Amino acid sequence: MKTVSVSGSLRENVGKKDARKHRKEGLVPCVLYGGKEQFHFLMHEKEFKDILFTPDAYFIKLELNGKHYDCIAKEVQYHPVSDKILHADFMEFTQDKLIIVDIPLKFKGNAPGLLKGGQLVKKFRKLPVKALPKDLPQIIELDISNLEVNDKIKVGDIPQESFKIMEKAERFVVGVMPTRVTATGGEGTEAAAEATT
Repeated sequence: MKTVSVSGSLRENVGKKDARKHRKEGLVPCVLYGGKEQFHFLMHEKEFKDILFTPDAYFIKLELNGKHYDCIAKEVQYHPVSDKILHADFMEFTQDKLIIVDIPLKFKGNAPGLLKGGQLVKKFRKLPVKALPKDLPQIIELDISNLEVNDKIKVGDIPQESFKIMEKAERFVVGVMPTRVTATGGEGTEAAAEATT
């Protein structure tokens, strides 16, 4: 997986009043845990651009007071109305311990079932993956080029040599499902098929 670098500053005071003040200044209260120490710190909202507002998964190199920590974004709280980031938790990791990260899925190929009026249904866009940091994939690529109508790819169908997907093997990931067109024996158009991918 790729790494993105961000920086923060340690919080002098921890409390709701202090947090509200910082949020008005465009700063997000954060916590780093999982290592020898736990740190309360602040990060500017713009630092989250490459962490949260992207389809990719990243390791994070966090700088606090001149020291660097390897971590991942673990939990983020948003304002229910404005969607502004209220708080973020980061988990420090080491290279010799297993961690769980949500890895994005990439679908390649053109499913022949779409040309027969089927609809491509994606149940997941990311999957939780457990592995050593060095074994975490950047993406999980799924080939849909052989999927006919009613064909599915389940979690158990995905090769997992160096990592483990933390979902049940029978969970539906992606498939070509019948539509009203296929049920009545009609043919879908190529343009309609392309629109569903």
